[in-house]
Amino acid sequence: MRKPIGLLVLLIIALSLIAAGYGAFSNQGNGQCEFKSIYGETITIYGKGLYKNDSVAMASQAIAQDYVTLFMAIPLLLASFYLSKKGLLKGKLLLTGTLGYFLYTYTSYSFLSMYNSMFLIYIMLMSASFFAFLIAFKSFDLPNLYLYFDKKLPVTFIGGFLLFVSFLFGMMWIGKIIPTLTQNVPPVGIDHYTTLVIQAMDLGFVIPAGIWAGILFLKRRPLGYLLGSVLIVKFITLLTALTAMIIRQMVAGIQVGFSEIFIVVLINLLVIYCLVLIMKNSKEPERR
Repeated sequence: MRKPIGLLVLLIIALSLIAAGYGAFSNQGNGQCEFKSIYGETITIYGKGLYKNDSVAMASQAIAQDYVTLFMAIPLLLASFYLSKKGLLKGKLLLTGTLGYFLYTYTSYSFLSMYNSMFLIYIMLMSASFFAFLIAFKSFDLPNLYLYFDKKLPVTFIGGFLLFVSFLFGMMWIGKIIPTLTQNVPPVGIDHYTTLVIQAMDLGFVIPAGIWAGILFLKRRPLGYLLGSVLIVKFITLLTALTAMIIRQMVAGIQVGFSEIFIVVLINLLVIYCLVLIMKNSKEPERR
């Protein structure tokens, strides 16, 4: 497992440095302009750098996510890979969750962002992250995984939290979509894009996985320990990125509600607390 995943991790680091670095710091272009979408709405286009053809809202989010990738996700990927090479369970859990972040991030970039010069790199990152995630996920001794978690681990709190977060985001996205279907109007924030990619990924994969993980965690099933731990690591990186996106949007002059900021920051802190509980109550396998 170590050699192929090591090569994939190095590839992910190198490519994400290029994609995120250029996305975060490129600034060439004429600046903002207005564009009328197929929905008849006037959209403000960012007009600069890699995301020059994206809306101001989307470009602000993408640049914020690039900063999180550069200064949090890449260092975490390096550190977790190093710990996993030493055979540490904590390292393997962190590595798998971090790879989940890269898979989610560059899948969304491949399908959501307006076409740009990083398109092929996005595809390579999506592919490398997918196969690295599969290898990392399958590397665990799943039948015996429960032996490495202390019985004091508060499964009710963590499993309940996974269910709560999944339900919260599910209701948030459904609440955004359903009124547009009944009123025959475009969803808020779709701008000049063709569909809701993030909502499709969350409702199709992330939220069902969170519900499944929460139920299995409550039952102390081995797969629940694994899937729940991986999702919590992934949630930390994604919620940190979401917090950075909100800050970036505020800087760009986009109105963001105080309740939205409060909820995201609060959930982020609770997810970090869940990770601390998991790391504190996990035991390393004995060296042979």
